[in-house]
Amino acid sequence: MDAFRFSSEPLEPERYRQGLADAGAGGYASFEGWVRNHSDGRRVQRLEYEAYESLARKEGARIVAAAIEKFGVSRAACVHRIGSLDIGELAVWVGVSAAHRDEAFAACRYIIDEVKHRVPIWKKEHYEDGDSGWVNCERCADASHVRPHAHDRDHAHARTFTHDYSRQTALPEVGETGQARLRSAAVLVVGAGGLGVPVLQYLAASGVGKMTILDGDHVEPSNLHRQPIYEPEDVGRPKAVVAAERLRRMNRDLDCTAITEHASAANVSGLVASHDVVVECTDNLRAKFLVNDAAVGAGKPAVFASVHQYEGQLQVYRPRPDWPCLRCLWPEAPRDGLVGNCAEAGVLGPVPGTLGTLQAMQVIQLILGLEGGVRPGLLIVDLLDFSTRGIGARRRAGCEHGPSVRAAPEDAESPEVDFSSLNEAREAGFELVDIREAWERQSGRPASHITLHLPLSELLGGRVAFPAGGRYLIVCEHGVRSLALAEHLRERGHAEVYSMRGGIAALKA
Repeated sequence: MDAFRFSSEPLEPERYRQGLADAGAGGYASFEGWVRNHSDGRRVQRLEYEAYESLARKEGARIVAAAIEKFGVSRAACVHRIGSLDIGELAVWVGVSAAHRDEAFAACRYIIDEVKHRVPIWKKEHYEDGDSGWVNCERCADASHVRPHAHDRDHAHARTFTHDYSRQTALPEVGETGQARLRSAAVLVVGAGGLGVPVLQYLAASGVGKMTILDGDHVEPSNLHRQPIYEPEDVGRPKAVVAAERLRRMNRDLDCTAITEHASAANVSGLVASHDVVVECTDNLRAKFLVNDAAVGAGKPAVFASVHQYEGQLQVYRPRPDWPCLRCLWPEAPRDGLVGNCAEAGVLGPVPGTLGTLQAMQVIQLILGLEGGVRPGLLIVDLLDFSTRGIGARRRAGCEHGPSVRAAPEDAESPEVDFSSLNEAREAGFELVDIREAWERQSGRPASHITLHLPLSELLGGRVAFPAGGRYLIVCEHGVRSLALAEHLRERGHAEVYSMRGGIAALKA
């Protein structure tokens, strides 16, 4: 039989025992964990077991193999139920054959302890009062009534794990009252990436009672270096679902909901209104302004952050008459693509990790009612020289906190054009404008026939102006920023501005 496996059907100990039969083994020990009718003083009606099966099977097999080697036993196996179980059903079975009984007992105990602590298995208790709750896998054996065989009775033991907040409740600003505020708070986290992961982990660990994760992305290999809540086995799975699983495992008291959608006008307003605080953690400018408008409209505090290479920005909105919102600083939302994202500009993992941690701190301060924190405006953090600077701001006169982004006409000509070479574009009558930063041009693919080098950061900062008149083709590394800038300029009267589809990276020659 397999060394470790799951079963959705009732377990069959006698059949498993026969599978471990060994004529050279004089000792045999087994462990059986049965579902009992109470847990932590509450009457239990039934249980549900779930597991991250692909990872769990591998980890379980490692544990059994380690027990065989460590204790010198001949054969060992473990079977765990998944699905719905009634009171009295067998939840987990472990069996070991060995030359002598001592080795069999020790290996059996080792396997169940390691499975309990290392294998991603979760249990949901359904109580007689109609309530239910997920339980960390480390508590699985605590909720089962252990019925050891007579030859292994000393194996039965129980350990109770509870989330300990004593280090933070020792702070006079927190105490039991503050911990109760955290427990009753509901936080919406928009984005479960480089910023969102530390926000989620620290808020869950601090005892925030309810969190909703809104993210429509799936885990990609490029995420792993800066989003350590995910593992290689998670690639392809929805980020919100995986993050929620990890958080429930971290803190069994957490009520966590995963919504596998991108932020949109259809979902943001309702979600913001039903939570106490919203944390915006995407690299999507449209999402940031959607969250801003919803937070202002619902009178809810919001915490924003963004990163660019080694620098990060942090902004907090408090629902006060004099407090500036996102639109007070930027009346018109910039187009997505005008500001480089992680894929375009690159990023080191600790940069969004630091900004996300600062966001989590701001959320906790808001929940606890602590003054201080980020002042009205922006906090800019440079992780290369560890400097910070604040840019103060006030509520902008006339800011109605409403959308002011001008939409392009539906029948507008697309500014994207295709060329196989820059020479072909030049011969077609275009003046070529390279908006890559200086460091990109030095490290990237060389580009000939360029008329102007106008770094996008210089254009957006107002330090240089885009030339009037003429027929221009804008190029960048991948065609994302050039398209956004071309659309931006067309809305401002530059009719003969185009973007090269795919950018420098797509050139054939």
